[in-house]
Formats: sequence, C-alpha cells, structure tokens
Amino acid sequence: MHKDTIVIREIEAKDNPKIAKAIRSVLIEMGVPKVGTAYEDAALDCMTETYSQPNKTYFVVERGNAILGGAGISPLDHYKGSVAELQKMYFMPEARGKGLGSEMMAKCLAFAKKAGFEQCYLETLPYMDDARKLYRKVGFKSIAEPMGNTGHYSCTVWMLKDL
Repeated sequence: MHKDTIVIREIEAKDNPKIAKAIRSVLIEMGVPKVGTAYEDAALDCMTETYSQPNKTYFVVERGNAILGGAGISPLDHYKGSVAELQKMYFMPEARGKGLGSEMMAKCLAFAKKAGFEQCYLETLPYMDDARKLYRKVGFKSIAEPMGNTGHYSCTVWMLKDL
C-alpha cells in the first residue's frame, strides 16, 4: 500500500490502541464530556473483541500505519426490535473533508441492511454540525427521544433511518 493511500477496512486486533487513541483525541478536540459519552466506554480499549460478535462490525480508516478514524454497527442495546446503532464514528482532522464520512456511512449502512436490520439509530451532540449534516444527507431524521439505553446520556440528539 502506498503510504499516502487511505483505506477503509475491517478492524484488526493491532488497531485497538490506535483507534482508542484516535477516538479519545477527537472527543477531546470537540469538547465532548468524558462521562455519558463514548469517551468512557470500556469497549474503546477492546474494539476488535467488541465488534467480533454476530451482527456487529467496525471499520477503520487507515493511512500507512496510522488509524485516522472509524465507525461501527451493532444491535441497539436494551431495545427489542430490528434496530442497529451506528457507533463511534469519528475522524481525525486529517481525514475530514475527503468524502470518507460518506464512504464510511455507505459501508456501515450496507452491513446493517445485509445483517437484516430494518432501521439504524444514532446519537450525537447538538454542536457536531458537520456530523449531523452528513447524517441528514444519507437519510437520518431527528427523533424526539432516545431509543434503547446506550449509556450515552450526554448525547442529546437522536436520529433514525429506515434501511
């Protein structure tokens, strides 16, 4: 692979510390609370293991040996129904503005649909304007209250998309 080539691929065990560092870095950059958000999720330090379960996947954005971001799909926690959750979609500054968000969304939503989910849910923060703009562009609509129980009580914007 050419060192400047950016690739989206499934996570591997060697990526665990790199994706945890990238996600926490982006969350700090964005001023996200460290409690009630992905920042405190135990899964951040064992992403490969977390997403190796049925109907789950996590993709990373890689350039050379660096992990510049990622996103995943998982069944929505504590919810009865065929709803996936888009999880932990964050990109380092050098990966933004290159169309990777749209490409990542396409991969994640295609996986969710193939896995048999009927809808995809996500949670975000009101000041993450670029992320919300991307979500709306691919068909997510704002909903009035959270679904399931993700533990991310600091995230106050909830969105849903039919697959």
